Parts: sequence; C-alpha cells; structure tokens
Amino acid sequence: TMTTLLVPDHVLRQQQAKKKAEEEASKKPITERVPQPTGWRILVMPYQGKAKTEGGVYVPDQAKDREARATVVAYVVRLGPLAYQDPDKFGPDCKPWCEEGDWVCIGRYAGSRFQIEGGEVRIINDDEVIATIIDPDDIKTYGA
Repeated sequence: TMTTLLVPDHVLRQQQAKKKAEEEASKKPITERVPQPTGWRILVMPYQGKAKTEGGVYVPDQAKDREARATVVAYVVRLGPLAYQDPDKFGPDCKPWCEEGDWVCIGRYAGSRFQIEGGEVRIINDDEVIATIIDPDDIKTYGA
C-alpha cells in the first residue's frame, strides 16, 4: 500500500521558490558564488602553483593541493565591508594594505578554509596580510 503525504500549498510554494532560487544561483559565475567575507575579513584563494615545471614535468593534482594548503601566497578575491577601517589598528588614515586582485603573503596556516568548486578559499582577518607581492612565483615555499 502507498501512503500519500499532503503538504499545505504555502509549504509547497516555499519549496518551489527555494529550488528556483538555488537553480538561479547555480547559473551565476563562481566569483559571485564564493563566500562573502563579513566585517574586517578578507576572502583569499591560495596560490596552487604551476601545472607544469619549467623542465616540462606535469605536477600531480595531489602535490598542487598539498602546496595550496601550506602556501604563504594568496590572491585577494574580496574584502569585507569593514576591512582596514579600524583606525586603532591601521592608523588615522586607514589605508588598505591590499585590494581585490592583489597577490599577498599570509601566514602558512592562516584563516578558515572552505572547499568550493575550483579549489580551496580562505577567509583571513585584515591584519593577517604580511606583504603584497607582484608575482606569486617569486615566493618559494619550503617544507610543504
């Protein structure tokens, strides 16, 4: 025997609206679907290194993943709304140490890690940026 579950119309409409919103969200580019940093936090994407060495040897995904977890280099994806706004930490002028699109050095294991489509992202505090750099390949990571 089969049992039928009766669902009130308003619950059914809510479920349909939620499903439609999820479908619409999945069509947006990944840059719009990444976690949005709140407060003084910064969303960064760890540098994964080159896919191929200068000698032409392809680097396995497992090695690139290990390097990304232990890297000190990251790409600034998004700044939270209060990043670099605290005059007690950053002085009366509060000039940002970095901006979206910069390459930065961070602590090796800094931040909270999240897996998303395309790899790992981290959310760090604004004062965890150690330096800005021009080319991520200029920084070598040892002991990863």
